Amino acid sequence: MIFDLSKTKSIANTFIAELRDENIQKDSMRFRKNLERVGEFFAYEISKSLTYIPKDVTTPLGVSSCDILAQQPVLATILRAGLPLQQGLLNIFDQAECCFISAFRKVKKSGDFVIQMDYVSTPDLDGRVLIMADPMLATGQSMVMCCKELISRYNISELHIVAAIASVEGVTHVRANLPKAKLWLGAIDEEMTSKSYIVPGLGDAGDLAYGEKV
Repeated sequence: MIFDLSKTKSIANTFIAELRDENIQKDSMRFRKNLERVGEFFAYEISKSLTYIPKDVTTPLGVSSCDILAQQPVLATILRAGLPLQQGLLNIFDQAECCFISAFRKVKKSGDFVIQMDYVSTPDLDGRVLIMADPMLATGQSMVMCCKELISRYNISELHIVAAIASVEGVTHVRANLPKAKLWLGAIDEEMTSKSYIVPGLGDAGDLAYGEKV
């Protein structure tokens, strides 16, 4: 299942447009806030697919029967760029536990790169719904490696992947390697540069959110 926000009429597309805009990007606080808003939007959309149970809630004037979430999902992200997107998800799923993964591109002299994962901090994921957030789904290699690492350790009941911008190649790679994952994407772009940056994309999300790394 792929949800492509760009195919819908929604105010959330304004947040994606501002994330892409090179002039608005100069305000790093607004860039982070827009990623957070995108996370909130997708949390709301994902929530429609989850399981609910009835609960009687006592008000000052009586009792109301309400449907409440049966189980909070676990919200995972790949450091550091994914933090604002994860925060948006957490704003909605405000009782959720969180998982953090450190993974990065290790570039070889040839210009090729491999994905290296250094750190995983997670609650027990057995029988849980996992939502993995990363602003950019470029080659899809980092996302697949991180998800497969968690799947190898735990019996995850559902996997949802959230990204602000994805490439066609990245979507294809994820669908081939994680066929049961549900994808929630702000937009899907056709091209990538030789260094695997999405075109038109938005640039380096981590640098735009937190400053250029050295």
